[in-house]
Amino acid sequence: MKRVRVATIVCIVVACVSFALTGCQAHTYTPTAPEQTVPDTALVKPHTLTVGVNVGSAPLAGQSPSSARVVGVDVDIAAYLADQMGCKVSIVDVGNDPIAALEQGSVDMVLGVDLSEEDTSCWHSDPYLQTGVALFGMAAETAVPTVDSKPQIAAQASSKSSWGVTNLFGDDSLVPQDNLKNAFDVMRDGTVRYVAADAVIGAYMAHTNGFDCKIIALLQDPSGFCAAVSNSNAEMQQAVASGMSSLNSGGMIRVIQTKWFGEPFDLSGVTIVKSATANKDAKSSKKKSS
Repeated sequence: MKRVRVATIVCIVVACVSFALTGCQAHTYTPTAPEQTVPDTALVKPHTLTVGVNVGSAPLAGQSPSSARVVGVDVDIAAYLADQMGCKVSIVDVGNDPIAALEQGSVDMVLGVDLSEEDTSCWHSDPYLQTGVALFGMAAETAVPTVDSKPQIAAQASSKSSWGVTNLFGDDSLVPQDNLKNAFDVMRDGTVRYVAADAVIGAYMAHTNGFDCKIIALLQDPSGFCAAVSNSNAEMQQAVASGMSSLNSGGMIRVIQTKWFGEPFDLSGVTIVKSATANKDAKSSKKKSS
């Protein structure tokens, strides 16, 4: 009789548990999908924002070392913009010719377009990340070099940065290196005092390799990376402009920048060295004429 009672109780408990689980499943919460704010007629694929990036341009976009996933600043921005539009996001590698991908109609928009490269064949958003050839110094460095100080500046050989050094400070100031990491290494060991590099790439390199350095000057007026959209896609232009405005004003851009650079990335207020050689020539001419 006792065994019968135990078996009956077990059956009742199982039945109650089954009822409880069934009840939970019947009341499962499904979050409401965000409302799509851009029509499918403006999209390459319905309900999906297709974004072109250059996978060879880390930290804007690149392959994750631990997987085949594409990651980077541009990927995070693409995900944010897609969320603002109520769409899924699809990332496409368009290499170093993003405008061609727009013209072919294979993407809705592209990221990582440099505003300094004048191109009227497409619409451009406001920049989301400033850049330019920058001069890096160790964290304790405060002096902006002059031609007369004959600074030793490491830069990757045959790069835009090395050209900036020789143009402003002369050939004797350039200490060419095989790659950017080597340039930072020789600054850290004291062989040189400065490194010249693209501001974005240099800041990312310094952060990921633990170099205790900072941007102390720019060797040109800053430009910026922006989004580009086909001139004929007015609805996408409007959606991207709205998303970029929200990105920049709402603080999310600072979150993304901190993720990739260790801190918000801001070039405003940085000294711009543009005429060091010209100043020297001007002084020399003045002495000759007097």
